[in-house]
Amino acid sequence: MDRVANEIARELRRFGPASGMAPIVEAWAAAVGAEIARNAWPARLARDGTLHVHARDSIWAFELTTRADEIRTRLGGAAPRRIAFAPGPLPEPSDEPLEAVRRRPPEPTSEHVAKAASLVRGIRDEDLRKVVAKAVAASISSADNDRSFC
Repeated sequence: MDRVANEIARELRRFGPASGMAPIVEAWAAAVGAEIARNAWPARLARDGTLHVHARDSIWAFELTTRADEIRTRLGGAAPRRIAFAPGPLPEPSDEPLEAVRRRPPEPTSEHVAKAASLVRGIRDEDLRKVVAKAVAASISSADNDRSFC
């Protein structure tokens, strides 16, 4: 039985890092938004770490290619090394509307935290200043990450 398992494992390794697709597919709709998710979907992850994404047509592929770095940033920890867009088949739409996908709020970067700290430095009460700084950093982070792709 071990020989069969070893042979299966060897064959599966030939197909590259396909196991990395699950976190990408899971994060895709929330990262790119409903409109892009309807018109572009992750197709495969190449051995070199490039995510190949099928787009509805060449116009979508071109537009998303210009925004590949932004999409990688929005994918966060699931982000591949590189993203390539090309026209290709898309999955059938699901019964659940993509608008229902709940977006996780982005984590504030160190720049957001520093900017928030400078904005609230006039608040004398330390506890209040910390709470307001946290809220301001979250707000700045959301504003920076809430640009529409459409």
